[in-house]
Amino acid sequence: MDQNRLTQNGPTAFEVSNRRVLAIAIPMTLAYITTPMLGVVDTAVVGQFGDAALLGGLAAGAIVFDVVFTSFNFLRSGTTGLVAQAFGRGDTGQERAVLLRAGAIALACGLALILLAPLVAALGEWFMAAEPRVTAAMDTYIRIRLLSAPASLLNYAMLGYFLGRGEAGMGLFLQLVLNGVNIALSVLFGLHFGWGIEGVAWGTVCGEAVAMLLALAIIARRFAAMPKIAWREIFEATAMRRMLALNGDIMIRSFVLMGAFTLLTRQAAQIGTVTLAANAVLMHFFMVSSYFLDGFATAAEQLAGRAVGARYLPAFNRAIRLTSLWGFALAGVASMVVLLFGERLIGLVTTAEAVQAEAAIYLPWAAFTALSGVMAFQMDGVFIGATWSRDMRNMMLLSFAAFVASLAVFGHFFGNHGLWAALHVFLIARGLSLLSIVPRNVRATFAG
Repeated sequence: MDQNRLTQNGPTAFEVSNRRVLAIAIPMTLAYITTPMLGVVDTAVVGQFGDAALLGGLAAGAIVFDVVFTSFNFLRSGTTGLVAQAFGRGDTGQERAVLLRAGAIALACGLALILLAPLVAALGEWFMAAEPRVTAAMDTYIRIRLLSAPASLLNYAMLGYFLGRGEAGMGLFLQLVLNGVNIALSVLFGLHFGWGIEGVAWGTVCGEAVAMLLALAIIARRFAAMPKIAWREIFEATAMRRMLALNGDIMIRSFVLMGAFTLLTRQAAQIGTVTLAANAVLMHFFMVSSYFLDGFATAAEQLAGRAVGARYLPAFNRAIRLTSLWGFALAGVASMVVLLFGERLIGLVTTAEAVQAEAAIYLPWAAFTALSGVMAFQMDGVFIGATWSRDMRNMMLLSFAAFVASLAVFGHFFGNHGLWAALHVFLIARGLSLLSIVPRNVRATFAG
């Protein structure tokens, strides 16, 4: 039982402390940074076969899955916000209803993706336009991986449920199980059984299935001790419309974010292959920093959502303040590490001297993306937790417009320096635009 919940039922005041923030942020940071390990292991397994076409097929297939599954990330973040608000109100029935609604959507979307596997594979292959052997490997990988879609999307929803209740330790445990089983079976199937890229794909399918079954068992045991919930309450029309609207806004936001990074990559390719490769290396630093910042964004989601549910403004304000302070502190450390050790890290990522030299020129731009982006990450967490999704979507579109304009102007006059400057404009615009409308939304949400 939460020591700071002041009543057994109904909305309650609660304390937001550094300890509470870190209790969510640290486990989820650890969970998030295990994800890139999967790509490293999969690449290493397939790389043992010495076939460049297999590696190319794996890389191309992974990009397709990044696009497809990132589009459904709303099942995690939207569920977190709604469950956190129900948790703040002390409404355990609504917590379960939110999870069951999200689970139904996840299952329907997952089954649809299996049925659409040939179309997804064909679109991915058309977009990549690779040589035939790469395309064949990519097709095999995609068709097998898509079998995991129902389990993967259900895992998103169940993780959102646990995070909405502030159970970050459970979230870390499930992610470690998922990633651990995935890695072990990818090595077993891919290398020991000699299945190659098929083994890597089946390892992922099994990892998602095991994590799903474990999470379902935990949730079923928990729900069995609670009063039954009526189906009409689960699929109540107003609640379903709210969830679908929230999920739609988050999906649009995710698409626009992916579009910004895709456009940045395309513009770098127009400058030259060496510049494209150097930027790809440097973007790894930004992505690693983002995994750390995501932990504090998750803390902001849960605490802000819980405060909205409890209608307790002091907790909401303190959640923003503490997650901001910790986020900026961590971002500052990340920027200093990249500045001090960046050139050595570049050397570990690539042995191409031309790419190393090019990346070193733009290293400071990459180093400071953590600081320019921290407010965007943290504000996204606050807005998701508070379910202010329409404003989050609109500010993302506004920031994207500023990014496109900056890219056109700065890129034209300053080349790759201009591209990096445009990225910083995008990150800062996202954070400041969201921050600027927090007071208005707070007044509307906590009035009365």
